[in-house]
Amino acid sequence: MKFRFNVLLIILFGISFSIIAQKKAFEIEDLYKVKYIGSPAISNDGTKVVFTVTTSNLQKGNSNTEIYLMNADGSNQRQLTNNDAADFNPIWKTDDSGILFSSTRTGSTQLFCLPIDGGEAKQITYFALGISSAKLSLDGKHLLFQAVVFPECGIDIECNNKIDDAMNNGPVQAHLADSLFVRHWTEYNDGKYTHTISYNFETEEYKDLTPGFFNSPAFAAGGSDHYNFSPDSKFITFDSKRVKNIASSTNTDIFVVNANGKELKNITSKNKAADFNPKYSPNGKYIAYLTQIIPTYESDRIRLAIYNVETETSEIITDRFDNWISSYEWSSDSKSIYFTGFEKGYLPLFKINIGTKEINKIIANRVISNFTLSAKNDFVIYSHSFVHKPVELAYFNLSSGRNLDLTTINKAITDSVDVRPAEQVWIKGANGKQIHMFIVKPHNFDSTKSYPLVINVHGGPQYQWMDSFRGDYQIYPGAGYVLAFPNPHGSIGYGQEFTAAISDDWDGKVFEDVIKATDYLANLNYVDENRMGAMGWSYGGYFMNLLQAKTDRFKCLSSMMGIYDLKEFKDETEELWFANWDLKRDDYETMSPSKYEDNFKTPTLIITGEKDYRIPYTQSLRYFTVLQNKGIDSRLIIFKNDGHWPSNLRSMPLYYNSHLEWFHKYLGGKNAPWNSKELIRNLAY
Repeated sequence: MKFRFNVLLIILFGISFSIIAQKKAFEIEDLYKVKYIGSPAISNDGTKVVFTVTTSNLQKGNSNTEIYLMNADGSNQRQLTNNDAADFNPIWKTDDSGILFSSTRTGSTQLFCLPIDGGEAKQITYFALGISSAKLSLDGKHLLFQAVVFPECGIDIECNNKIDDAMNNGPVQAHLADSLFVRHWTEYNDGKYTHTISYNFETEEYKDLTPGFFNSPAFAAGGSDHYNFSPDSKFITFDSKRVKNIASSTNTDIFVVNANGKELKNITSKNKAADFNPKYSPNGKYIAYLTQIIPTYESDRIRLAIYNVETETSEIITDRFDNWISSYEWSSDSKSIYFTGFEKGYLPLFKINIGTKEINKIIANRVISNFTLSAKNDFVIYSHSFVHKPVELAYFNLSSGRNLDLTTINKAITDSVDVRPAEQVWIKGANGKQIHMFIVKPHNFDSTKSYPLVINVHGGPQYQWMDSFRGDYQIYPGAGYVLAFPNPHGSIGYGQEFTAAISDDWDGKVFEDVIKATDYLANLNYVDENRMGAMGWSYGGYFMNLLQAKTDRFKCLSSMMGIYDLKEFKDETEELWFANWDLKRDDYETMSPSKYEDNFKTPTLIITGEKDYRIPYTQSLRYFTVLQNKGIDSRLIIFKNDGHWPSNLRSMPLYYNSHLEWFHKYLGGKNAPWNSKELIRNLAY
């Protein structure tokens, strides 16, 4: 009997291995077959869920987002919208008879309404400037959204269009500024600001609730939805930075204004650090918000606070939690708050009782990108992924702990393509601290062989690599490389002391951590220590330049959006608070790679964006010039229409392809599918 059982196991194992072996290696084109799920919203009665699915077309260089519907248990999934334009941000009507959603069907983004039981979508708003991040009041009578306006015009469409046309098409075109923040992220400000606008469904009237020369909500890369109704719809809370020198300050505050746009009140004026993302409790007694306590330090620990509307006092409630909080939602009884927080390579879900301050972990070992609570607080719908698994929606029962995936949107990819998992190791770094590192082994891995290695250093520098799906994590292992991504000093998720250790020490403990991680990797029997390369973006790009200056153990480097000269960077970057805090020691220039040009010898791929105002592309241009003058093999790619984050569809295919070309040239893995020069000329497709 035992013999038969063992034979059966061998047969089953063989079948399983055969299935895995049949999967093809992950390639660049496979990344653009992955679908992305977002914006889950549970119906008010708790029986249904709407969500968005975004698909990409690599050949056409575009993507589209549609809205889907399913029962809360994952059954009866169906596509609700089908349009060439993007449909997104679904919101349930108060009676669950339909959904409101944003769409670009008419050119600008407007609000539409679609009945659940069938029928055509009906356009609701006709706001010529376009709407963004719409939110519905609990009584269903009012809408909040944001729009970009010239403050002197308010919501006067003709006035806004006239100024905009003159500045972009007039005989004199120039950027004029009398203060800092001449430009931010990828755009020149030129007198435009984001304002919060209300819309009355009954009167069809629009009102600018946040007039003035301020961004309300405060600026955030990729946009912000940090404004919310009070439960009775009589007040609106939002965040805004209203200080004299906005380029050097992190002092964003929380404001409250009535529904008529009057009686504006700053409720966090005592705190000179950042306060942001406010939300009323369902009973209206509190406003929760995220906060930091150290002025001008953007990487201070992000805490959760509550403001008592009656007593007009604030209290931080998550001092026991020594990591950054990401997103949060109130419980329906207003007694608890659910939040996600960064923790050792994950972004789990926690719950805090606002009375006792007790914190419990609800969903562990997940990177939760979005979550929403049912009205009865009996279950959570959330989106998550792993390194080896693209994003899907899942269900978690708060009483039983039942946890299961609801969607299989990306099953076709994971069934046919070898999406590689990550192993996790801890090594001893600087000061004896344990350093967390992920390792992804290549396609068709054979433990008896040795493979080239690529180590990826994250940007931020205050950030963390996580056990979540990412293109870099699959494309390089798919091409035959061992990929490693460590979380050295400066990473979040390992306590604030560990995070803060990198400020004013960019070339110290973190450098020792990465070198020790490299030593560990080089000693693995499946890593070829003579074929090791490294890559990094933003601070990671700076770190590649630092490796150029301080070691020659890597056969090649890839520096993306990297800093070359710290003195120039400190004068050129737009968010001065970051440079002022992280580079404030008198001898900070000793950490500048530009000071060590005599040591340079490693071939380097350099990638930057012409509209990168965080780390201006001239940093990369100067670095490239130095390498070329020294006769060091190097390639420069400047994305002409991109900033600090290249376009996913129009630029990232070249980003991945150029890396594969570079790594193949020096490390010997699989070559890129296209010729990058031809790819730029649109011939490769």
